[in-house]
Amino acid sequence: MVEPAWAATAPVLVLASTALALFLVDSIDPESNRPRLLSGVAFVGALAAMGVSLVYLLTGVGTEPISLYGDQLVVDQMSLFFQVIVTSVTAVVVLGSHDYLNSHRYQAEYYTLIMLAVTGMTVMAAAGSLAVAFVALELASLPSYALVAFMKQNKGSVEAGLKYFLIGALSSAVFAFGISLVYAATGTLLLDGIAEQLVEGTELPGVLGVGLLMIIGGFAYKTASVPFHFWAPEAYEGAPAPVSAFISSASKAAGFALAFRVLVVAFPIASSGVQNALDWTVVVTVLAVATMTLGNFAAATQENVKRMLAYSSIGHAGYVLIALAALTGTGEQSLILGAGMIHLLVYGFMNTGAFLFVALAEYWDVGRTFQDYRGLAKQAPLVSVAMTVFMFSLAGLPVGAGFLSKYYLFAGAVNGGLWWLALVGAVNSALSLFYYSRVVKALWIDEPDEPHVIESYPSALYGAVIVAAVVTVGLLPGLVLFDNVAFDAAAVLFG
Repeated sequence: MVEPAWAATAPVLVLASTALALFLVDSIDPESNRPRLLSGVAFVGALAAMGVSLVYLLTGVGTEPISLYGDQLVVDQMSLFFQVIVTSVTAVVVLGSHDYLNSHRYQAEYYTLIMLAVTGMTVMAAAGSLAVAFVALELASLPSYALVAFMKQNKGSVEAGLKYFLIGALSSAVFAFGISLVYAATGTLLLDGIAEQLVEGTELPGVLGVGLLMIIGGFAYKTASVPFHFWAPEAYEGAPAPVSAFISSASKAAGFALAFRVLVVAFPIASSGVQNALDWTVVVTVLAVATMTLGNFAAATQENVKRMLAYSSIGHAGYVLIALAALTGTGEQSLILGAGMIHLLVYGFMNTGAFLFVALAEYWDVGRTFQDYRGLAKQAPLVSVAMTVFMFSLAGLPVGAGFLSKYYLFAGAVNGGLWWLALVGAVNSALSLFYYSRVVKALWIDEPDEPHVIESYPSALYGAVIVAAVVTVGLLPGLVLFDNVAFDAAAVLFG
């Protein structure tokens, strides 16, 4: 427990203060370009927020949930766990952005938008009502639209930002309408209040079912799950590569944090109101199968590495959905949900590192296709080893923690009585090895059409890739020692 209670929101306050500090720096001297100062302020802010979240998590803050502002915000172990994920990803992305944006204007705006977006993501993890969930979702989404279109002279970037915005506006409208229907059926927006109403049942089960289905649609958009996945390949390809890393890792983790909290707390599957309205585990099971299958098969057909990673990201959303689908009430619920949280932690580093390697290739003007990557390991062996770690870990091979997190997910599905869903996940994971190994083959085995000319090795971007690789490998033994942190954090939701 922390005193006063509002101090539990310190990670959110640190991030918001960092965004204001960047505003202040830019307003004092808007014409100057100070990349070290701007990236330094953003990096320190993200690192400080991560440090506070981690200290709170490990010292037991939130073991007993801390409710604030009339239960509108809830700080517990789960919210702190996800805040560690999004702030650590942000710190790595900001570090990699320093060199990537070295010659670009509007760097103050770039880092400010990232800080505002991650502030929204940390609030999403702690939302105690559907109203706060919607506001936090928009705070995370609106800066992301601008970040995707940040390279204003690049038509692909602007087009990607516009598509992202249009699909985001549609999904936000669906989400907001779903919230209104749930309010009509229950008379409250508080998650705990909705659950209390549904214990007795509702007089409007049809209205509640449609509203819940629309809310799930909003989560599907934020996590790039089928059928709201169409924006992801375009946005990830058109955006600056560090931004692609940010929205595919931090934003996805925040979306799942919100989905976990809303579905588990407000709509417990055992309540009669949910049973009469909509068995959301069945819906999520269908989404999981469709998302992982479509993502992996589409990724296998790509020639552009960035688009391949985009579809791969969709596939991994399908894997995490297994953790929700398996909450059927027949297994150990905290272990099943904790497996999804663990995979998001590992995925945050290995996916961010992969996109930052793409950023490095773009910095060197190498190109984006598998063919362009041929023989690159001869010029940049260290980061090529890191990229190999990312690819094999994403595929689930035991070179990184991706192996262990997928094992937890599939074991959770079996524990929940969905052994066939674990089998579908394993088959999709085996398929992913095909397209991930194409990157490794291009780097280490294939001969380039022309020798690569690399004139400089940007230290910050290089370091960000190496840090992500070290954490990806280090989490393999680390999860064995500290996986109980995630399971205990998940157990808080089932209180």
